[in-house]
Formats: sequence, structure tokens, C-alpha cells
Amino acid sequence: MFHRPEGDLRTVSSAAQQASGRRARHTAVALGRHRGEETADSFDRGFAALAELALAGVQVSARAVDLATGQVVFSVDDHVVMPTASIGKVLLLIEVAAQLEQRQVSGLTLLDREARDAVGDSGIWQHLAVPSLPLADLAALVGAASDNLATNVLLRRVGLEAVSARTEQLGLTRTGLLDLVRDHRGPDDAPQLSIGSAAELTWLFAALARGEIVDRATSQRVVQWLSLNADLTMVAGSFGLDPLAHRGADHGILLVNKTGTDAGVRSEVGVLRGPRAGVAYAVSMYFDDSGLPIRLRVLEGMRTFGLDLLEYVH
Repeated sequence: MFHRPEGDLRTVSSAAQQASGRRARHTAVALGRHRGEETADSFDRGFAALAELALAGVQVSARAVDLATGQVVFSVDDHVVMPTASIGKVLLLIEVAAQLEQRQVSGLTLLDREARDAVGDSGIWQHLAVPSLPLADLAALVGAASDNLATNVLLRRVGLEAVSARTEQLGLTRTGLLDLVRDHRGPDDAPQLSIGSAAELTWLFAALARGEIVDRATSQRVVQWLSLNADLTMVAGSFGLDPLAHRGADHGILLVNKTGTDAGVRSEVGVLRGPRAGVAYAVSMYFDDSGLPIRLRVLEGMRTFGLDLLEYVH
């Protein structure tokens, strides 16, 4: 069983009228600025889907912020700290990009993989014959395939301490990359690869989109790497994009996102732009992953939230 912090999900798992009141508050911006009266039910599907998941024992946190106004248009326990799996790799990419811009490292520097870096699961470098790759290429692999081996090699080069210092410098107190990627976590290891709150993650991605993280050049590097992400299995599964080629606008939709997957963890943060609006969004789910049905329900709920986001921007 997973235990929620005190008060967690109260607004979702309680009576439907509470969710309805929250919907009214958070959809007011969309009604006034974007879609008009026809969007009176905006985000109804997302709230209903997350409420059902909460009642099934899933810990849920989510947030969506209008990029133009800064207004919160969707919120469910967005200050709760959640495990976010590979989402924390974004903080590594920010530090790598900053060091490149400050000429502390070169993007062409060849980095070797070593036995201590070895790790399975996500990524493709572990399946390639080449033993060394340029630093910038490793960052691209992290952005495109959340490459675990590339993550560990980059962390060995730039240092987890530098990533943590950069995270603190950015003012993030509920979000962090806690460790390198491990196949197995022992009692002396950090219990999670990364943690984060939906409130801080939406701020981070909105600031990246505006070019405000460290500086514009650093932000643009990170956005370029993340625009390669091929995982559209969660929230972004509702956007109708080609998972292998969506760096340009498609039917007016432009996406930059990062996902995180671990046992009992599904998390996504991103920026979605459309003809009518743009949003920064984050959603994290923590659940008992002992059976396939609940995992499928979690993914369906995330995609339902994605449908509401798509409707808001399109």
C-alpha cells in the first residue's frame, strides 16, 4: 500500500461537488481569455479521470499553467512532492547546457563508458558497439530516449553535486535529481532517482520555454534536446503527434516534454503550444503496480488529461 501525505488528494477523492467547484475556479481563465462560452466544461474529463484514480488508491498530482497569462488552469495537489523517475534528468541537461555555454566543457569532448556506468532499461547506447561518444551527443540521447547509460556517464563528468547546486540556484526546493541511475536500489541508496512537485515542474518548463533558465542560450539547448523525446505514451499520447518526428509544428501543435517511468511511477512534464494558447503542464502518478489493469488505468487517465490540454490549446 502507498500512503498519501496528510490532506493529499482531498479535493479529488472527496465528493464530486468539490471537484466541480475547483473546475469552476480553474477554468475561468480559459473561458475569459481563450475559448469562450463553449468551453464551460473544460478539464471536466481530466478531473473525473483523476478522481477515479484517486478513489482507486493512486496518488495524483497535476498542474497546468497558461503560458501567456501565467494563470493556473488546472490543479490537483500540485505542491505535493512525488517520485518522478527520469524527469530529474532535465536538471542534468540544464547543468550540461550551462557548462557548454560557459565553455567549461566542449560538446565534442569524447566520454568513455565504464563498467561502473552500466545500467539497463531505457536508452540505446547500451546496445551500440561504440565505446565513446561526444558529450553533446550523450545529452541528445538523454533527451531523445532518456538514455540511462548516457545519464550516468554525463553525471560522472559534470558531477551530481553540480546538478544539485544548479537546482538550488534555480530556487527549486521540492524538485531534484537525487542519484545516478541504478538497476537496483539498496538501503544506502537514494530511494528514488528524482522527485518533484507539479508546481515547480510547470514553472521550470515555462521558464525554459521563455529562455529564462540560466540564460536564453542554455534554455534553448535544453529545449532542443528535449524536443527529440520519443516517449508519447502518457499525456502526450493524446496529441496525435509522430513520436519519432515532432520537432516542428504539426496541425498547429508543438510539444516539448519529458517523461519518467519506474515501478509504480508514471510522470510527465511538458510545454504544449497550439493555435489558441500554450500551456506548461505536469502530472505524476504513484500507485501499486502489482497488476496490469491499474497501470493501464493510470495511463488512460493521463491521456484523458492530455485531451483536455489539447482542447485548451487548439
